[in-house]
Amino acid sequence: MHDHDLLQLNSPDPGGCATGHEGRAESAGEIPHTTGCPAADALVALAAGGPAEGATLDAALRACGLPPSGPYRVVVATTVGEERGPAVGALAEALRCSPGEPFAAGRLPGGEAVALVPVDPDAERRLSLGELWPTLYAEGPQTPLHAGISGPVRAPEGINSALGQARYALTVSRAQAPDRARVTAVEDLGTLGALLAGVPAEVRTAFSTRVLGPLARGGGSHRMLVETLEIFLAHHGSWARTAAALQLHVNSVHYRIQRIESLTGRDLSRLEHKLDLQAALLCR
Repeated sequence: MHDHDLLQLNSPDPGGCATGHEGRAESAGEIPHTTGCPAADALVALAAGGPAEGATLDAALRACGLPPSGPYRVVVATTVGEERGPAVGALAEALRCSPGEPFAAGRLPGGEAVALVPVDPDAERRLSLGELWPTLYAEGPQTPLHAGISGPVRAPEGINSALGQARYALTVSRAQAPDRARVTAVEDLGTLGALLAGVPAEVRTAFSTRVLGPLARGGGSHRMLVETLEIFLAHHGSWARTAAALQLHVNSVHYRIQRIESLTGRDLSRLEHKLDLQAALLCR
């Protein structure tokens, strides 16, 4: 997990805003923290509603004590299942461990906890939320908490886009660790497999079935061909290394690859077709 620029959030007061003088800084040097109050909920709702007018967004940011210019990150957190109430408090508790940053955190009607964080790209202090989160929430495996973190966006107009990034990263967290706490940032989506993990399961299945064709239906000979395809791609299309891994003659590997190409309609001498088949295998 990379060290992402994150922030401090105070735990929310069930009756309103977090500690921190109603979410607003009142003395010189005090850091504004706004959690679980109408101003924070209004800001995250505005961010979720699509591109907002500059003046409206500027006013919402100032109401939460946040600067009107970026860069910002967005963090989205949810619990598993229907009971999503603890999400804002859980997010606040986790991010509270990184001092010195302002924040606004609220809840969307669907139960998502959303934190908007101005980040200082030159700050020396960093917190890896991915390392901290599982430690904090290992005590409650019955309700795993997941979070997604966007990349930095320079202007307030990019907050809605950042929310989309964070939601996708959250989906990856759920897919990769459905039964335990996990955090994923968009910077962690550095492989094709990680990127595809956020695609809805039904879309993954449909894509895999379409690309693999008869190979997706299993059966003895088809399973053998799928194994050959996996090893062939893992060895970067090397006939000799694939033959050695399978303990076959190279001619046998050629025959199997020809069968794969015939059944899938893909040409394994072409890079884009190799990528199609690799993605289809990852989507199974």
